Amino acid sequence: MNPPKSLFEKVWDAHSVRELPGGQTQLLIGTHLIHEVTSPQAFGMLRDRDLPVLMPERTFATVDHIVPTHSRVEPFEDEIADQMIRELRKNCDTHGIELFDITTGHQGIVHMVGPEQGITQPGSTIACGDSHTSTHGAFGAIGFGIGTSQVRDVLATQTLVMNKLKVRRIEVNGELRPGVYAKDVILHIIRTLGVKGGIGYAYEYAGDVFDRMNMEERMTVCNMSIEGGARCGYVNPDETTFEYLEGRPYVPKGAEWDAAVERWRSLASDPGCHYDDVVVIDAADIAPTVTWGINPGQAVFIDEAVPDPAEAENDAERASITEALEHMQFDPGHRMEGTPIDVAFFGSCTNARLSDFVEAASVLKGRKVAEGVEAIAVPGSQLVKAECERLGIDQVFKDAGFEWRDAGCSMCLAMNPDKLVGDQLCASSSNRNFKGRQGSATGRTVLMSPVMVMAAAVTGHVTDARRVFESKPEVVA
Repeated sequence: MNPPKSLFEKVWDAHSVRELPGGQTQLLIGTHLIHEVTSPQAFGMLRDRDLPVLMPERTFATVDHIVPTHSRVEPFEDEIADQMIRELRKNCDTHGIELFDITTGHQGIVHMVGPEQGITQPGSTIACGDSHTSTHGAFGAIGFGIGTSQVRDVLATQTLVMNKLKVRRIEVNGELRPGVYAKDVILHIIRTLGVKGGIGYAYEYAGDVFDRMNMEERMTVCNMSIEGGARCGYVNPDETTFEYLEGRPYVPKGAEWDAAVERWRSLASDPGCHYDDVVVIDAADIAPTVTWGINPGQAVFIDEAVPDPAEAENDAERASITEALEHMQFDPGHRMEGTPIDVAFFGSCTNARLSDFVEAASVLKGRKVAEGVEAIAVPGSQLVKAECERLGIDQVFKDAGFEWRDAGCSMCLAMNPDKLVGDQLCASSSNRNFKGRQGSATGRTVLMSPVMVMAAAVTGHVTDARRVFESKPEVVA
């Protein structure tokens, strides 16, 4: 009888081509996702070596990072963005790669397009030249963010050379309190384990809370595994997974679907399998969480104060806190609640899915963005945008004073016209609060859930959404 294995072990073993003399594994990549920013140089390397794309049917492309969200008129105002998109189109045409372009109605952030199309499936290995490829682990896949030279390797060989990871099981059990969302869960995990706590690990998310989460909530958590230092994160596939995938364009149909579900079900971690570490968290301990510093682990509950460097445990921690406070312009003991904001950004591959918009619109309806706050809402894909417009959600945002944009990465990383100016402070539903991340070296980012972004937008400051939205406003027809 075979020993029990975790999902990670099962998927790793199934995709191992060979062990190399140095101890690394050559791993088959089942699905390769590409976009306009990290692929041009990789294709150029193939041309230099006169190499074809080995398995173009396993590669899928979209445009997201630098595509403008305020106008789709071509040529784009940004010459580099225009050149990159044209280069991606040329490369996809040359090599026979499926491209979800802006004219298809299926374009969007790469980590949203894969799941929407059913390209992301349980038990697969997925690689993309973007760090947040961990998102796809929500489906019981193993997703790796890779660099441009590795994009080249996957295009040319459909494999990667990697060290095998350890596996940490993170259980969150019990009931989340009202007003606590998937974003709060992952920010709390990162805060608890640290931004380097996951180095060398794959994170397996488990327990009551993850069992109850829908697929879009699971994607939010897996998306930010990388912010906790983990190489990937995943949730075991279950009926929620299969229900989401059924009927999507790239999944099997008919009898093949039934066979696929049985195979996917068998991938779940076996009872009694080995984990290198287990962390258990009580869901009741998690409150709405916001970042105060310059990495996602520098976070507090909304009713807590930021730390005092004088109370740090060591010199490195003291220096880190001091640097963050200086950049954010906060004093030791500053309370995040009541901190004025300049910008409210609702978007990114972390939180710009349909359920995020439905939840945000439910609390925003009938309210107005505070005077002086610039607010933008950016659906993560054209399919999400179209469904929001069919449901009238776009009008809720427009009536409130949000700019309603086209699909793309937008202000999450500001490789496009959507950027902070000067030392503006942004309440953001995105995944990173690094210095300069949102386009200004002195810009300041506070990460939070979409509903918390709505609360900040309508009050003009970081605040507890539970109090802001206790009662619904009167809406005059």
